[in-house]
Amino acid sequence: MGNRDSLFGETILWTGKPLRPRTPTSFRIAAIVAAVVSASTLAFAIVVARGLGAPIGGMLAFSCWCALLSIGAWRVPLWWLSKVEYVITEKHVIWRRGRLRRTIDRASISYAHLRWDPSDPSVGDLVLVRAVPTGALRRTLRLALSSVEAPDRVWAMVRGIEPSAALGDGNRPLGQRLDPMERVIWTSRPLSSPWTVRRSVTAALAGVLVLASIEATWHAIAPTRKVIALHTLGPWVTSLFVAGMSLGVLLLVAVAGAFVYNALIHPILLKRDTRYFVTDRRVLIQRQNEELVLDRSNIAYVISAPTSKSLQDVFLVLDGPQARALAASGAFGRKVDELQPVLSSIDDADTVNAILSAKKAA
Repeated sequence: MGNRDSLFGETILWTGKPLRPRTPTSFRIAAIVAAVVSASTLAFAIVVARGLGAPIGGMLAFSCWCALLSIGAWRVPLWWLSKVEYVITEKHVIWRRGRLRRTIDRASISYAHLRWDPSDPSVGDLVLVRAVPTGALRRTLRLALSSVEAPDRVWAMVRGIEPSAALGDGNRPLGQRLDPMERVIWTSRPLSSPWTVRRSVTAALAGVLVLASIEATWHAIAPTRKVIALHTLGPWVTSLFVAGMSLGVLLLVAVAGAFVYNALIHPILLKRDTRYFVTDRRVLIQRQNEELVLDRSNIAYVISAPTSKSLQDVFLVLDGPQARALAASGAFGRKVDELQPVLSSIDDADTVNAILSAKKAA
């Protein structure tokens, strides 16, 4: 582009900004929960004021606080991203918002994590991750470019590769969006969804919440029917009482359902929608609308660990400037809900191990 960055004095190759910022899922969940709590508290406040004549200042204040929290959780991330800019220079990728800047050296990037927007397959998030030492020095070092157009094209530019015409469409199969002259050598799918400690704890909590939601529903029915039968509050106040009780119970049921889904259903869906590719240049992992893209030159070691009699996990130990680790969370700090450079539950680990080791031998 000819211009130079004011921080490093390097030539700017590309600039961009979030096209369609989306509130992160965790913030959306927090906003919905806060809104339900606010509405339920407000309904009970009105019932208490009209039925008992008691002061409700504290309840109204709590309801307003929850409403503000809901609005903030939903809108603040959008406001924050609206002023963000992204820059790719000769040696760095820069995230900046006003005077606030974060940078990552292009040569030190270990792999990229892409998340395509489900509503627009031409837009997505590009997360650049650098492997760091394990143990006491492990830490997170990543740079997220949110809601950029054609994130796989941007990643090609970061790698110094000429983007091909096939890039920029998240609906296109990953095998059709390879580099020019790149070919797939090996491909597989995970054959099981293992019961990790985290999944087991989630399942146990799901059981507790299911029992709690059943008990709460059972104990809410009797007082609700009694209040309705008395006819002392008036139709609309009684309706508010029923609505407040229903919102509280439904929130508990929804939380229990979310835990059940995450423990029993979600891992199975992830297993079904995950695909591994090893090409002559890269290792690619695709799962639903997410992708992990890793250059084979960054792999230092390949470690296989058995998960059953016939299945193994293959851990890719990454190498980089002053860094050697599995991922940003450390060599064995796996997260179930996040793609990691790990080929899980495959039955031909020896094959992929030999393929990736042949690169180092050559």
